[in-house]
Amino acid sequence: MTATPTPDPARRQRRARGAAESLGAIVLGFESIIVFLGGLVIYGLKVLPESIPSWWGIVAGVVVALLMVLTTLVLRYPWGIWVGWLLQVIVALGAFLVPALAIVAVIFGGMYGYATIKGAALDRRNAQLAANPPNEPGMANGD
Repeated sequence: MTATPTPDPARRQRRARGAAESLGAIVLGFESIIVFLGGLVIYGLKVLPESIPSWWGIVAGVVVALLMVLTTLVLRYPWGIWVGWLLQVIVALGAFLVPALAIVAVIFGGMYGYATIKGAALDRRNAQLAANPPNEPGMANGD
């Protein structure tokens, strides 16, 4: 006879994440890969001014990609969402060096905007439903 496992009381529950946090983290996580590759493109095309060594393109790509990954950890706070927007602006500014980065900025900026705005609306709706659950169908209001 096998014993049923009992839950470990020392384990703590995972924090519930909202839709804005989850969706924003997904977008920033995938975008960090593209930003790293964008840094390699800046290096390979040698588009930086002559006074700046081309290897700084790789450094910039790595730093911005790491900042994106680290930002996924603070998206639960309102200022974390704003840091994500700041990173979107930085990617858009990269289009001055490599115009193809404008496509990346538009696509991922749009996805990040949708994820954070629609995610926040879903979070508000879920909080409202949790506070005021709807009546079950088929039941009278006084029953």
